[in-house]
Amino acid sequence: MALPEAFSIYEIRTSDSDQSTLAEDRMLPGALRDTSFLTRVLCLFALGRLDLEAHWGSLQSEEAFNNVREKLCSILTNTITAAGLLLATSGVFVTTVSPAPYFDYTSPAPYFLLFMSLMMAIIAMLTSGLGMMRWLHADRQCTREQIKPGGFFLLSYLLSMVLSMFFVGLSLNCFIFAMLIAGFYSQDTVCRTITVVWLVAYVGSVGSMSIEFMWKLAKCLKLL
Repeated sequence: MALPEAFSIYEIRTSDSDQSTLAEDRMLPGALRDTSFLTRVLCLFALGRLDLEAHWGSLQSEEAFNNVREKLCSILTNTITAAGLLLATSGVFVTTVSPAPYFDYTSPAPYFLLFMSLMMAIIAMLTSGLGMMRWLHADRQCTREQIKPGGFFLLSYLLSMVLSMFFVGLSLNCFIFAMLIAGFYSQDTVCRTITVVWLVAYVGSVGSMSIEFMWKLAKCLKLL
């Protein structure tokens, strides 16, 4: 066999080997394909899907990875803003006395919920800030290697996306319940009426979001 032909055959085999290796890297690993129900729910909250197929594909190129990073940093920025507003509002209510005698939020139950709202807002700001620092310095290759084994590493990866939003939601709900309790214990009729309207709006909003989430979850489960 001539020497140029031997080199040509070697180059073809090397090219085929590289292409097969690249195709294997692009395929979703088995540990990320067969995940638990909890992991799928976290995926739905963090990524908007029950599977990691699209997200794994975004980790194969720098451009797609930068788009994911920018999106997550934008979400974390909004989370920090919301947590800051809740922190400031809860802090004002915790450290001051009600100027209106008919709306006493310093009684034990509302005050405890306001204090919990304050604490949750602080935790949300801390987790959001840490998540922002993590994603600003994230490396595509390291991220792929981190989630590739699945299990605990995948759960910690998904929790880093949704944990701050969970604490913001918890802080907001604690604040709302504190205001509702203070409003229902008020002796003023107008204050009670406003509290009832607020409660109806709150139940309607939570109900509509829950229905939408369950519908999306059921739809995604049917597609799997």
